Amino acid sequence: MTRPPGVSFGKDLGWRVEALAFDLLSTALQPWPISWVSGAGGRLFRLVGPFTGAHQLAERNLRLAFPELSDAERARLLGEQWDNLGRTFFEFPLVDRLTPAQGRVEVVGMERLQALARAGRGAVLISGHFANWEVMAAVIVASGLDCRITYRAANNPHFDRRIIEGRSRYGVKLFAPKGGAGSRDLLKTLQDGQSVAFLNDQKFNGGVAVPLFGHLAHTAGAPSRVAIRFGGALQPLSVQRLPKARFRVVVHEPIPLEDTGDREPDVEAGVRKVNAFVEARVRERPGEWFWVHKRWPNEAYEALAARGL
Repeated sequence: MTRPPGVSFGKDLGWRVEALAFDLLSTALQPWPISWVSGAGGRLFRLVGPFTGAHQLAERNLRLAFPELSDAERARLLGEQWDNLGRTFFEFPLVDRLTPAQGRVEVVGMERLQALARAGRGAVLISGHFANWEVMAAVIVASGLDCRITYRAANNPHFDRRIIEGRSRYGVKLFAPKGGAGSRDLLKTLQDGQSVAFLNDQKFNGGVAVPLFGHLAHTAGAPSRVAIRFGGALQPLSVQRLPKARFRVVVHEPIPLEDTGDREPDVEAGVRKVNAFVEARVRERPGEWFWVHKRWPNEAYEALAARGL
């Protein structure tokens, strides 16, 4: 790959070194059983994670979401989330082994995805950063649903190319929408009968501000907006981690959306339902969510700091 336009030689060199490091790690992990690789990642992140700035952010997030926790309970969850994150990171180069066909993923509600595939209409799927969220894509592919998985393109284009190529090896189609052109591509995808899938649980500046664990959280409205326009429902999925690098993917009941003709209030109502779904899944398995993300506005963290937390 040639150097991207407007990028300095030094910056591009740094990106290439990062991509090479990923290649070396991937090569080193390939011969090992994935259960061993996963366990090694969990142990390493449990050891190293508490010494990082991300640990402090995860602790503040847990205080916002679960203010009732004791210090011991919060410490336990911090350890669990580092274990899950380390496992997910080390599983990443081997994610093509984490599929239903490989026997490592059981699916509850597969018939819902298969029904969408038979219908031949575009559908909108949502999930969050639960357990190893990459596993969800393999289940969608196994269902036969023609779906493009939206994702945030990596800043490093060399690494991003590896992500796209790695996922394509087991049938995953990735799509990184950008600005207005990206929205138009999403609409065209649905019009052409393809489905789209979103991870709808991260902070989205300029998004719809609705509650999450009792605090306003800016959330992307695009999944609800396009679902209202193309069918009036969202199909939610979640991922659960099982022992020894095995997983359960749950295809939940569809989330119905209203179409009153007053689009913005309808979208807001849909986003509220999305956040309610995400919160319910996190409460069920709090150690498996991506807590190292600054999910809430600065004001929420400033309020914690003012209380000396």
